[in-house]
Amino acid sequence: MGKRVGFVCGSFHRDEVERMLAFATEEAGLLELTVGEVVWVPGSMEVPLALDRMLATHDAAACLGIIEKGETQHGLAMGQAVIKTVLDLQLKHDKPIGLGIIGPGAEPHHIEPRLEPHARAAVRAVLHG
Repeated sequence: MGKRVGFVCGSFHRDEVERMLAFATEEAGLLELTVGEVVWVPGSMEVPLALDRMLATHDAAACLGIIEKGETQHGLAMGQAVIKTVLDLQLKHDKPIGLGIIGPGAEPHHIEPRLEPHARAAVRAVLHG
């Protein structure tokens, strides 16, 4: 039996992230990973807590979401904080986390072409932990 992987999904861009989840789930099946829990959170800032809880019962996890470019640096600062915390959680739990967050700084025309490759890459990343 393969690793049990869970997904933490940001719901702010629900339609796009649901598509990412479909790609990620398909990729997990191709890689013979067992898909466990799927948790939806309001946005990227809630991802780390959900990952921390998920890694208590899963072999690996992947986060899927989008951080768009805004008029201020808020998205950049938020994205950096989330990514840093995701790295810290990998070390804390000694388990891999695939990063499938598009951005920070994504503009609308960046999103569509990145949905599938980011989702699939996030799942493939958990094989190397």
